[in-house]
Amino acid sequence: MIPADNLQSALKKIPWFNSLTTEHFQKTAELTHLRHAKAGETFFREGDKQDYVYIVLEGRVSLDIFVPHHGKVRFYTAEPYDVFGWSSVTPGIRQRTAGAVAVLECTVACLDAEKLRQLAENDHDFGYLLMRRLANVVASRLMVTRLQLIDMFAGPTETMND
Repeated sequence: MIPADNLQSALKKIPWFNSLTTEHFQKTAELTHLRHAKAGETFFREGDKQDYVYIVLEGRVSLDIFVPHHGKVRFYTAEPYDVFGWSSVTPGIRQRTAGAVAVLECTVACLDAEKLRQLAENDHDFGYLLMRRLANVVASRLMVTRLQLIDMFAGPTETMND
C-alpha cells in the first residue's frame, strides 16, 4: 500500500500526470488525496452525488449498473492507472450513473471534481489537456462497451455445408 503521506510520488507514477507542467501538477496534487480500500468496500453507488474522479494506483475496482430483472451487472474492471468516476467532471451530470466497489485491496487517487472543473475553467491550457485525457477514457470505454454488446447480441454463426 502507498502511504497517504506520499501523495506526490504516487501521482508521479500516473503516466498522464508526467505531461503536466510543474504548476499544473502542483495544483492537481492540492485537490487530490489518497484513499485505501479493502476488498468489497464501496466507493459510490449508482445515483449518489458526484464528488470525486478516481484513478486506481494499486488493486482493482469493479464498475456496475443495475439492470432490471438481472440486478447489478459488472460492466468494467478498473486496473492500475484507469480512471473511474470521470463523468463527475463533465457538465450536466450530477449523480453517479454506476456503482464502484473494490475487487481487491486497493489505493486510489481521489480528485475533487468541483475543484478540478474550476481549475479547468480558469486555466484553459490545463482544461484542454484534462478533457483530451478524459475523451480518451470515454472513447476506450465506448469501444469496450460496443464489443461487449456485440458479444452479447451476436447470434450463433451459421456454417455453410457444401
